[in-house]
Amino acid sequence: MDAPFAHVLTTVEELRTLYREPSRLVQRKKVDRLDDVTRSFIAASPFLLLATASADGTCDVSPRGGPPGFVRVLDDRRLAVPDLSGNNLLDSLVNLTSNGHAGLLFLIPGRDETLRVDGRAWVTDDPDVLGRWDDELARPKTAIGVEVQHAFIHCAKSFRRGRVWDPSSWTELAGAPDACELLVAHVGLDASVADVRASLEEGYAADLAAEAVTARG
Repeated sequence: MDAPFAHVLTTVEELRTLYREPSRLVQRKKVDRLDDVTRSFIAASPFLLLATASADGTCDVSPRGGPPGFVRVLDDRRLAVPDLSGNNLLDSLVNLTSNGHAGLLFLIPGRDETLRVDGRAWVTDDPDVLGRWDDELARPKTAIGVEVQHAFIHCAKSFRRGRVWDPSSWTELAGAPDACELLVAHVGLDASVADVRASLEEGYAADLAAEAVTARG
């Protein structure tokens, strides 16, 4: 397929002429298991980004969130991510049925460093796995089980460049379009942005309440 860009680099050798080799410390930071410190990071994280790809390589990134520690570590090589309520497009889950690999980026609010976990992945409805959320959330229909191949910390530079956790930078972005404006523009809805915003908020509240109520019932 012809690239719509000029001067495309297609080999590792071409890339390495532009970038220095990673330091020995950076090369050693990738480990193949979840140690005690990594487990503690996951137990504190309420949010992650999940990357998957279809059989033909088309990529997808999906946000996943829950109470801190909503991702359950099963042992030093396995973890499980609950598939909580979403838009039901199932992009990530469909991808995993044909391409069983995933990349996870765990965030902790206020922290500039992130934890990345890469590995083989499956969609499971194993009751023994799904029951691990019974004390906190509604039991999910499925979970994403990941067998860890690499786990390592990403440095803080990207978050600091973007001033992600700096509240003083947020006011500068106040004029950016929100999700409701994007939805109206993309879908061509015959509704006002305010009405769409109210409908979305109502849906968010109902879905989140249902997850919690079921867990308490």
